[in-house]
Amino acid sequence: MHCPFCSHEETKVIDSRLAGEGRQVRRRRECQSCGERFSSFETAELVMPRVGKRDGRREPFDEAKLRGGVIRALEKRPVMSEQIEESVSRILHRLRTLGEREIDSSMIGGLVMEELRRLDEVAYVRFASVYRSFQDVTEFQEEIQRLKALPSLLLDKEQMSLLPEDDDS
Repeated sequence: MHCPFCSHEETKVIDSRLAGEGRQVRRRRECQSCGERFSSFETAELVMPRVGKRDGRREPFDEAKLRGGVIRALEKRPVMSEQIEESVSRILHRLRTLGEREIDSSMIGGLVMEELRRLDEVAYVRFASVYRSFQDVTEFQEEIQRLKALPSLLLDKEQMSLLPEDDDS
């Protein structure tokens, strides 16, 4: 690695430690020419797959777009930012571990819907309405019926439900 002070090509690693919750290696280095010390950080380069769109276009994966869509769906909902970040991290992890060079945008949408269903029913239906291009109220009702038929995955049982409680007692 080149020295940031004198641009000499030879530097020596003095110390290495884990950083960034174990996702990085922090290396303390010393320049062989000028003797200055500096830190460098090393991370694994994980290439995200390209995204195939419905219209046939291909584009690089955009994490900001993913995060923005999740946040928009959860706007004004009682979900903590830590939960949002955990969900985004789970989606990213699943995409990386697929090992595919290209994935369909519908797969990403499905993963987002799965995470939103787990976090908040209202956000799930919001996202589904845009993602599936609902045209009328009937499609909302059908999606809510599908949601009712599935077992609840909600992490926070304290939130107000989109679905009315069944009083069978």
